[in-house]
Amino acid sequence: MNGQTSAPRWHGLALAAPALTVVGVFFIAPLAMSAVVAFRDKAGGFTLEHFSKAFDLYTTDLLFTLAIVLLSTVLIGVLAIAIAGYLTLGENPRAVALLRWLYRWPLFIPFVVAGQVMRTFLAKNGMLNHVLIGTGLIEPLSAQSLLDWRGIVVAFVWKQAPFVTLLLAGAMASLESQHIEAARNLGARRVRVLLDIVLPQVRGTLLVGLVLSFVTMLSVLSVPLMINPNSPTMVTVDVAYRINTFADYAVANALCLLSLLLAAGGAWFYLRHAASKAVT
Repeated sequence: MNGQTSAPRWHGLALAAPALTVVGVFFIAPLAMSAVVAFRDKAGGFTLEHFSKAFDLYTTDLLFTLAIVLLSTVLIGVLAIAIAGYLTLGENPRAVALLRWLYRWPLFIPFVVAGQVMRTFLAKNGMLNHVLIGTGLIEPLSAQSLLDWRGIVVAFVWKQAPFVTLLLAGAMASLESQHIEAARNLGARRVRVLLDIVLPQVRGTLLVGLVLSFVTMLSVLSVPLMINPNSPTMVTVDVAYRINTFADYAVANALCLLSLLLAAGGAWFYLRHAASKAVT
């Protein structure tokens, strides 16, 4: 009996071994090495000097990073709810088909390309201002460059909203239609049906997409480097600066661990929500 029960267990471990090896080599080992370098001084002893230096130099950038990512996450959620809701409840088949075809395009565009696109689109002489001037909405002298924190937010929302929308639209499409049809028969408008009937049932999927987007945006270097490299900027730019300019891997690793704490905050929020839902 023991041999029969242990064999499936070893089979399962053998199947999971490649995935566990990848996680260990490319995630756990670099994290451990980063922690060792961040907490070690030149003599090899324990120190918090690198974290102190990181806070002294980059506290503003840490707060700036958190604010940018939180704002982008909120806007992504609002846009994803609006698009997925129309795909689910929209009554115009042509508009629904066109929107379903268009919204996915940014999914296949890397962040580095998205940053370059936004540099062209949001510049003072970029396409956005040319369109606004051509339509008479603004005067040529009032054209402004959006290559600052606003450009970072636009790039993040444009890039990540389709990902969350795809998850959310799939969850909405899998819902049973009886409640939606009953609410519509009682005269409820589409916005009311979306907010009161549909959204509460897919809240978990929405939260998963937003947490994944939150963590992804924390790790992006190309977008802030291309759009807003000046101070304040995001922590990823500071990490690259410490390594490329000063070869200061200790402070760079300290900044990475601080970013990991921010990402862990998003994961904690999701796990708390999942745990409370499981209890109820």
